[in-house]
Amino acid sequence: MIDVTFVGTQVRPAATAVVIDVLRATSTITHALASGYERVLVAGGIEHALELGGDGRVLAGERDCEKPPGFELGNSPEDMHPPRGQELVLATTNGAPAIVAAAGLCDEVLVASLLNLDAIVAVLASGREEVLLVCAGTNGAVTLEDVYLAGRISAALEGDRRDATQVAEGVASSFEHALDALEASAGSTGIRAAGLEADIAFCAQESTTDVVPRLVRMLGDVPVLEALPKSAHAPGRGRS
Repeated sequence: MIDVTFVGTQVRPAATAVVIDVLRATSTITHALASGYERVLVAGGIEHALELGGDGRVLAGERDCEKPPGFELGNSPEDMHPPRGQELVLATTNGAPAIVAAAGLCDEVLVASLLNLDAIVAVLASGREEVLLVCAGTNGAVTLEDVYLAGRISAALEGDRRDATQVAEGVASSFEHALDALEASAGSTGIRAAGLEADIAFCAQESTTDVVPRLVRMLGDVPVLEALPKSAHAPGRGRS
């Protein structure tokens, strides 16, 4: 069964949850691990992230699209390369809380972006019976770019679908290119206003990496993500 929740605050228990925040948290996490960070610690808020700082840890995140005081990096995926330490601590407005929520309710948590689209489809097609695609949204509201990616992922998989999943697939099919969906989204407005328009084009790139971030453990109440071993990318059947 493939289901979709349109905002991160509506996460429910599931065997496998795939968290999506295209602009920009899950794109940043994916690119950080692909660039050489060993793991990403997902903080529930700015203050919590500051408490996690220390040797070998790099603080990254945003509040209203701006880099918070005391942080080394914002939430721009391109800034993750080259790595500045072994671990990245990430705190963002929408994506990070969605990951924290999923980690508390779901058996397995993966992270998806357009950057690892083919890889996440391959992992999900390898036999998972229940998949919940979790769109982070923005401040409790639906965002076009997250629903678009959920539809793209669902359309590539076999399995029964909820109505919400079919809605997401319909959204995805209405755009010829990923960049069109991202640029049409209200989620891109704040990014442009912050002078970070290059992030939109970067996040619209498809399948540039085979890294699939996965929850490996909890550090207290902090989800710790690492790249899923390549051996877990078992081939599966896509949806015909």
